[in-house]
Amino acid sequence: MKHDSDIVIVGGGLNGPALALALAHSGLTVTIVDALPEDVRNDTAFDGRAYALALASVRLLRAIRVWDSIEDRTQPMLEIKVSDGRAGAGPLSPFYLHFDHAELEEGPMGHMCEDRVLRPALLAKMNETSEITQISGDAVVSQTTGPDGATLTLASGKTLRTRLIVGADGRSSGTASRAGIQRTGWGYGQTALVCALSHELPHHGIAHQFFMPPGPLAILPLPGNMSSIVWSESDKTAAEFAALSDDDFLHVLRPRFGDFLGEISLTGKRYTYPLGLTVANSFVAPRVALIGDAAHGMHPIAGQGLNAGLRDVGALHQVLTDARQRGEDLAAPDVLERYQRWRRFDVATLAMTTDLSNRLFSNDNPLLRAVRDIGMGAINAAAPVRRAFMREAAGLTGDLPDLMR
Repeated sequence: MKHDSDIVIVGGGLNGPALALALAHSGLTVTIVDALPEDVRNDTAFDGRAYALALASVRLLRAIRVWDSIEDRTQPMLEIKVSDGRAGAGPLSPFYLHFDHAELEEGPMGHMCEDRVLRPALLAKMNETSEITQISGDAVVSQTTGPDGATLTLASGKTLRTRLIVGADGRSSGTASRAGIQRTGWGYGQTALVCALSHELPHHGIAHQFFMPPGPLAILPLPGNMSSIVWSESDKTAAEFAALSDDDFLHVLRPRFGDFLGEISLTGKRYTYPLGLTVANSFVAPRVALIGDAAHGMHPIAGQGLNAGLRDVGALHQVLTDARQRGEDLAAPDVLERYQRWRRFDVATLAMTTDLSNRLFSNDNPLLRAVRDIGMGAINAAAPVRRAFMREAAGLTGDLPDLMR
């Protein structure tokens, strides 16, 4: 089979372009297909969506030559404060967690970056890279695989021939379903309310996680006197709050948010996302590999969604480039199995941790409240344990791909 490119990536969100750039810089040819038109993907209007990029993810973005173009528009996370309480009552325990970046030799644990900054930067870098072909506003409708390669058919009728298909097309991945890969997961009965706020006082680069019985409220610092909000509530309550006017929404948010940043006001749109756990039963199939949400979707309680996807990017890049150097078929079963072995345990551990954390904290059981508060206090008081948690949050533990070292 004559291949149009070495690899076709289906999905042009964040993980797909990051992988395309990493592979292209290693000399592989890549075609990336996304159903959205490029002008929609490249929209730089403010909408409040943002990501907590762990230090390891920042290293990967630097390696693919994107970070330098966005660093001055990101906000370093200098501290993280975690507390437990109730709406309107504030923290109910003297025990809490406090992570300070000064305890890490490597610097800030991560950076907050808005979607309107990161996404266009990835697209711009792809436009500069001759090894990458972009197809926007077209969707994959079928895929077939064989011993010599894979063929994809697009809605436009165009066909693409490649050695390997990478699914980066989200939790409802068509790539996965066409490959016969099923998923395991469940909902939490929670919905995330996401928005951005302007506030009167500076945040000093401090991220806050406030655990309440219905779910956590994350207050994440953005450049200037602004913060991104990820507020988890029960599905029913979240639907009621989402339907409120902006003024009424702020009225129910203020008792939960507190007054430590002074007066607050909404900036940009509000979004809702149902929360659940979903993991593909396999990350690979014949001539197919999955990354990002196509492989796994978790609760945002630890802010690791995009970071886990970028670890997939780093691992798959390393597996494929090593195979190429050895003269192996990029999509040979043993090559793809190396990627799956590398990522499967890490993802399973992270999924279990986020699932248990959400169940432990999203309730008002007095016994569980006492256990978690004492646990936070013990971790905070033990400097080596606290630093270990900080390194985990920064993405510096485990078997890191070379792009993240």
